[in-house]
Amino acid sequence: MGDASYDAIIVGGGHHGLIIACYLQKAGMKTAIFEMQSKLGGAVTSEVGPVPGFTLNVSSSWTRFYGHPAYADFNLREKGLEYIFPEGNEAMVFDNDTCLVGYSALKVVDPLTGKTEVSHENLQKTLNEIGRFSQRDADTAEELFRRYMNKWKSAMGKYRFTPPVPWGKKNELEKLCDDPKDGIDPIYQFMTSQQLAYDLFESEELRTLFIRAAMTSFGGAPDDVIGLHGFIHAIGLVLSWEPAAIAKGGSQSISNALQEAFREMGGEFFVRSEVVKLLIQNDKAKGIRLRGGTEIEAKSLVVSNLSALQAIQLIGEEHLDSKIVKRVKNIRYDRHNVVWAVLAMHELPQYKAASFNPDCGPQPRMYIGPRNADYMANQYPSEILVNGIGNRLFMFVGPDSIWDSSRAPEGKHIIGVEEFSAPARFFSASRWQELRNEFEDAIIREWQIYAPNMTRDNIIASHIVTPYDIQLRHPNMHEGSIACGDMIVSQIDRFRPTPELSNYRTPIKNFYLCSSACHNGVGTGRGCSYNCYQVVKEDFSLRS
Repeated sequence: MGDASYDAIIVGGGHHGLIIACYLQKAGMKTAIFEMQSKLGGAVTSEVGPVPGFTLNVSSSWTRFYGHPAYADFNLREKGLEYIFPEGNEAMVFDNDTCLVGYSALKVVDPLTGKTEVSHENLQKTLNEIGRFSQRDADTAEELFRRYMNKWKSAMGKYRFTPPVPWGKKNELEKLCDDPKDGIDPIYQFMTSQQLAYDLFESEELRTLFIRAAMTSFGGAPDDVIGLHGFIHAIGLVLSWEPAAIAKGGSQSISNALQEAFREMGGEFFVRSEVVKLLIQNDKAKGIRLRGGTEIEAKSLVVSNLSALQAIQLIGEEHLDSKIVKRVKNIRYDRHNVVWAVLAMHELPQYKAASFNPDCGPQPRMYIGPRNADYMANQYPSEILVNGIGNRLFMFVGPDSIWDSSRAPEGKHIIGVEEFSAPARFFSASRWQELRNEFEDAIIREWQIYAPNMTRDNIIASHIVTPYDIQLRHPNMHEGSIACGDMIVSQIDRFRPTPELSNYRTPIKNFYLCSSACHNGVGTGRGCSYNCYQVVKEDFSLRS
């Protein structure tokens, strides 16, 4: 059967496809990746732009892949994946010329491994900055960090890199709700992002920052319930617990290192090779068919790094229970619909808020927006859904070239910007073209409120990508949602992407799903593919 034969076939060469391919090849399976695009990496790629001399990240900028098991398992540092750890962490600049600057409580002491130690000095500096707005909020932040270090951090690590437990059994995060001293208030499982912000903090600054950061960190709108995973992930970034990190050379370095590890172990990959059909025999996956008709045999298994919807399309609805098909088709993709903008510029923004805190400016994770939690939580989401763009912007920016000089010519800079918009289906192609131009104008206009030097004269060139563009380039990101399925309580953990598909197995024997459509969702370096490999390893009694 087939024009070629492999033990394992990976459909889709995004970073999750690369991760599981490395593990399967290492375990002794002859493995091949088939990718429809012209290179591997999916959204975790970089390219020249917005003009020659600059390198932009296409869709993924804020990464911490050094914390993924694959980083050490495949010696990715030796394969060219080098991380830089800035002194600063997360900050937000407000429209009253104040700012909240955070300093990494967990400071990197070994840049080769990413090993961290608690910096009591940095922790206190962050608490002092929070205390300028509310001493009660500073006290809350201090208590939460104590709990994080005692139990939350280790629980989060186990949760991310373990397949979801079945209904009726508590996962590592749910167990925290049983501990009144070091655990989590059980009600936080069911609160929306806005409710969490208002329950935790009293200052307008912390409330606004938490709501906005939760949108970036987890993709949940202010009125979405993001669960314990979303809460811990967001609060750790808001309060600058974990260190920020920059992948030297851009996000492409992650995919390049994984590809090199796979190649060195003897793995094979094929680009411009679109898989259109899963070959099934006696309810088992037996291979794939490429566009053009070529068939490839899979002696053991096939793994999909596509969305859940694409996976059932490969299978064919006639092979599936109608309930599964209905639920997959009903997956919501209406959050994390982002606009990615990259600006090449002559000089960095000079924020007026530096008079409030001189450290304001060179933070790798910087939010900019109105000091208004109620607007952020209620009017802003409505505006972006109705008009495609908010009346005011809440930009998330990363000036990577401060630390990685390889990404811009000497003396120049490149900054990535993230904003939110509407699902791709809400507007026509021509309206999205208009919105692309409107976002460019709005970003420059809005930035000048906070940094007057951010005029058009300071901008060399820009590159704007809308949800419409994202969906065209990445077909698994339906509606331009980079989350491959909203990260809400009904679509996370043991319910992601649906309860029937949540253990990485599909109804077709030996056909698996490893993408961010699975637990634990969106983000470069989450545990989706690693966890899928644990399931495959058990099913096939693999040796490593």
